[in-house]
Amino acid sequence: MDDELQRIREKKLEELKRGLGGQQEKPAGKPAARVMVLDERQFPLAVRDHPFLVVDLWAPWCGPCRMVGPVIEELAAEFAGRISFAKLNTDENQRLAMRYGITAIPTIMLFLQGKLVEKVVGAYPKPLLRDRILRAFDMTG
Repeated sequence: MDDELQRIREKKLEELKRGLGGQQEKPAGKPAARVMVLDERQFPLAVRDHPFLVVDLWAPWCGPCRMVGPVIEELAAEFAGRISFAKLNTDENQRLAMRYGITAIPTIMLFLQGKLVEKVVGAYPKPLLRDRILRAFDMTG
């Protein structure tokens, strides 16, 4: 028993020395996926600075929005380095939601080179949302 504990301690110490903290290393070469959290001040900068931008408009009380959140995170991981993803809470950013005519959430807005090219209203499953994004950004071929 003591030998087994010692081996576990040595393994953990080695992981800590390598800076892993016991977690798996991320595959090299693929950028880390991150879904940005935007507000009214950051939104125009994100639209300007990200040529392919997907913005998830949501609110904490919205059940379908909670279903879309993980889909957005998975797509952000899948398209890391090619398409940027962001979330914008419509309760906290009502003026922006009004400016874009958001009457229902979840709504996904797709911006190509700074221009709104499509709005996807509703909770779509991942394959359908992926297809809408690829078509809007002309990445199907």
